Amino acid sequence: MKLKDLNIKFVDGLKDLYPKEEIGSFFNLLSEYYLSFSRFQVSQNSNFELTSSTSNKFNDAENRLKNFEPIQYILGETEFYGLKFNVNKHTLIPRPETEELVEWILNISNQKKINLPISDNNLPTLLDIGTGSGCIAISLAKNLPNYNVSALDISEEALTIARNNAQLNIVEIGFFQTDILKTKSLPRQFDIIVSNPPYVRELEKELMQKNVLDFEPSTALFVENENPLVFYSAISQLAKTHLKPNGILFFEINEYLGKDLIELLKTEGFRKIEIKKDIYGKDRMLKCSAN
Repeated sequence: MKLKDLNIKFVDGLKDLYPKEEIGSFFNLLSEYYLSFSRFQVSQNSNFELTSSTSNKFNDAENRLKNFEPIQYILGETEFYGLKFNVNKHTLIPRPETEELVEWILNISNQKKINLPISDNNLPTLLDIGTGSGCIAISLAKNLPNYNVSALDISEEALTIARNNAQLNIVEIGFFQTDILKTKSLPRQFDIIVSNPPYVRELEKELMQKNVLDFEPSTALFVENENPLVFYSAISQLAKTHLKPNGILFFEINEYLGKDLIELLKTEGFRKIEIKKDIYGKDRMLKCSAN
């Protein structure tokens, strides 16, 4: 089969399920992955003859897309903050909003707004709680090479992916498995603690797309309606005793719960609380200090 004929078949099979532009993006991503063709090369090689094996890979991807499986899981990889990350059903797919959180932390660090004390090993320390694919910790470690970076998660399957991603992106990170809702201590003191914990209330499920609900790990997404800040409460209590002087706690947050989170953090004794909007104008990030 020629590439142009496969493209026609691919578009026809998905046209009732996805916008035309998104289908085109899917085909280009698959062409890059299976053929090493850029978008330009796809258009310039319309008569390229595909092997039956390669055609079958496209057909399998099309069928999985018909079931609304995320393209990132089909490919087994995605890009975040200019880096490549492996992903699977045990890890959330990194979001653009989380890239903004990483950018915020880097900007503050580079502008020296954090007066970091010298730690025992002469490096500032950073902890990512609920690391998943490792996208936050690895992106920060890549761009803050003078930091000692650690990351934890409750899921050993996720930590396996995160460790592989650290090797893929050539950074050293100390990974460890912990249930943040049960632990009472962390292995050391940190200059920065960052977390993108589960924060989507069960009642918000009806606002979410099928590809998220059916495929991404629910334990990394959802919290009970009655206690939506359970992870923020646990993390903030740990941060109070494990942030160094002048250390900063960063969160990605639920846009609807910013005010409630501010009140929780004030009750826990945090100060200099600041919420930052994402590019869509939604309250999405927060930073604060314990002293």
